[in-house]
Amino acid sequence: MEEIPPYISLVFVATTFATFGFAVYSVKTSFGKEKSKFPITYGVFLIAWLSITGILANNLFFYDLEFVPPKLFLFVAFFLLTGLIPFLFKSQRELLKNMPITSLTYLHIIRVPVEIVLWWLFLEGKVPEDMTFEGMNYDILSGITAPFAAIFLVGGKTKYRFGAIAWNILAVILLFNVVIRAIMATPFFYDAALFETPNVAVLFSPFVWLPTFIVPLVLLAHITSLYQLFAEETDQ
Repeated sequence: MEEIPPYISLVFVATTFATFGFAVYSVKTSFGKEKSKFPITYGVFLIAWLSITGILANNLFFYDLEFVPPKLFLFVAFFLLTGLIPFLFKSQRELLKNMPITSLTYLHIIRVPVEIVLWWLFLEGKVPEDMTFEGMNYDILSGITAPFAAIFLVGGKTKYRFGAIAWNILAVILLFNVVIRAIMATPFFYDAALFETPNVAVLFSPFVWLPTFIVPLVLLAHITSLYQLFAEETDQ
């Protein structure tokens, strides 16, 4: 990929590691006062994942338009599935219930800098306008409203459970809206009649971390929050 201004990559890398911090903190807090090495193991796994995907992207591994299914999609599916596995085991589901829902909600603040980065990449001709807030991507609203959801819906002594459920569902819809557009705009499915430019940025480092790391964690945060909110009714 042609050179882009360094500040775009720097802001995106900082956003990626902020997401990393939220994820590790949420896992660590789920154990309460119980001592466990799992949070450290999980942190090491995430660092290894970021390193591997970053190195592969830097070597044009994901820019293979002949491989079916696209390698990028396989990596995204693998990472997402590893995050869903704990839901299959009762003991792990208890840990998921103990994750601080306020932290899981605050995590979505990172969607604001992500959207700014996407807008910058659009100005550089690396993603289509439809993937930005100037086009058909309204995901920035999830990031802007995340602090309010964390404070007023799940952070107080009295949780507004139905409001929190509605906010999470709406935010998931906004996420899928941009994800579908991003997939259709990749060189694998690109149609010039739909998008003025292909979505090539996500095939290169460091922006490959958007589909292979940030988006799956954002989705998993919503799934975990919704699981907790629906479990509250079952436990009552």
